[in-house]
Amino acid sequence: MKKEEIKAIFKYWKNILRLENNWEIKLELINDSKYNKTGDFKVDPDDKKAILLINELNPHSQNLEEVIVHELMHLKLYPLDQVTEGLIESHYKKGTSKHNFVYSQFMLTLEQTVEELTKCFLIAFGRNKNLSYGRVKSNLSFNDLYKGLKIYGYDK
Repeated sequence: MKKEEIKAIFKYWKNILRLENNWEIKLELINDSKYNKTGDFKVDPDDKKAILLINELNPHSQNLEEVIVHELMHLKLYPLDQVTEGLIESHYKKGTSKHNFVYSQFMLTLEQTVEELTKCFLIAFGRNKNLSYGRVKSNLSFNDLYKGLKIYGYDK
């Protein structure tokens, strides 16, 4: 995908998600084979500035629009994310099994929520409505997982 196309998609989604007038967001395209994330962002919540990092080499997704929407959804949910992390940190001692469990469950739920919202918005307003199955392709099939369960005696 050309840089101009990526920038146009970024601008389109900032508007759709009503981030255009609330945040100063800069798009930074990463063209480095050592950069292993597809998308990420850096944020200064006090100044409401963010840098959206998108991997141009796109190793884990076939749809960069989906990646852009996903990362912008993280920014949209950032205040809720920070409140929840603060509550976890104030109630559980870092490094304990309780903290690790609650934090990992929160992060898993956050990612699932962001991904579900991304799919909904992409299907409703996206130009490229094809969801990426990049991560799924590298996972084991159900039959392979079941074989692993049989080895450990969980098939009874």
